[in-house]
Amino acid sequence: MHTSFQARLVVRRTQIYLSEQEHEGLRVLAQRSGRTQSALIREALDVFLQRQEAGGRLARLREGRGLWSQRNDLPEWDALRRELDR
Repeated sequence: MHTSFQARLVVRRTQIYLSEQEHEGLRVLAQRSGRTQSALIREALDVFLQRQEAGGRLARLREGRGLWSQRNDLPEWDALRRELDR
């Protein structure tokens, strides 16, 4: 037996203003991807909102902690600072 499930989202209609360049870029991307412009805008907004969450930024910073700690090809900080101060 096959059961079909379709998630139902409650959505609200809104209106935005786009520049010609934004509108054309969105139109081309929608055409290339086979997705609607609305779906692309919702996806971009979801990503933006996740990045703006208070814990989201801190979590990304923590993920990057020590990222370059094993690198030995980086200049010494004091020498670099003196060079930039010249």
